[in-house]
Amino acid sequence: MGCFYSLCLRSLSLRPLSRGKVVKGKQFSLPDQQCTAVGAGGADLCEDLMPKTLEGQITMEKTPSYFVTREAPARISAMSRDTKLIVVVRDPVTRAISDYTQTLSKKPDIPSFESLTFKNRTTGLIDTSWSAIQIGIYAKHLDNWLQYFPMDQILFVSGERLISDPAGELGRVQDFLGLKRIITDKHFYFNQTKGFPCLKKAEGSSKPHCLGKTKGRTHPNIDPEVVQRLRDFYRPFNMKFYQMTGQMNVLCEHFALRSVPEL
Repeated sequence: MGCFYSLCLRSLSLRPLSRGKVVKGKQFSLPDQQCTAVGAGGADLCEDLMPKTLEGQITMEKTPSYFVTREAPARISAMSRDTKLIVVVRDPVTRAISDYTQTLSKKPDIPSFESLTFKNRTTGLIDTSWSAIQIGIYAKHLDNWLQYFPMDQILFVSGERLISDPAGELGRVQDFLGLKRIITDKHFYFNQTKGFPCLKKAEGSSKPHCLGKTKGRTHPNIDPEVVQRLRDFYRPFNMKFYQMTGQMNVLCEHFALRSVPEL
């Protein structure tokens, strides 16, 4: 999901009164580093790591792992309970395959996607300890965040629509942040080679900006039976996520109403 967050952040940087910063230290995620000592001065250190913000500016920080890091909600809440949270989600099956594709590009000798998906292929038991699978159980992670932040401070952005209609999704983001809609279709063009929209003019540059060469990799062919089993696995969790958020179309996944699992 990192590329979707990057697109969202760079797009908002087109605005004159927004300011984005990517902090590679992932200060709200790492267990024992930087600003993790919440309640013992850690929250102040978290705030110190953020860029200075002028009146009328909005400071943004993005790290995709926050949403799935158990300690992150408490740490961010300790820094500021008024923080607004933007989470980009996509069909969890596609997300898992994309996750695997990225790992495969770095470690070409890893086992197949199919073998990593199952604890037991014969019985169809899904291995939820594999991070590529576990991350897509969005309802489980959201339940943790709702202990610290109300739903009206969380916006879920569709990764699929961020590709097909970037201006529309960024319009929702601007509304959520209480900003006038300035970013429109005229700011984007679609790169057929990458399969992603690009900014016609990047911040501080007269040149367009597209996602890096590591984005938009071609996914490997996955056994259709495995894909279907994963869709069946995620469906009740997706339904729970829809019920929790009230957003029935944020994930591009067709589902039938079934029993909702306990988280």
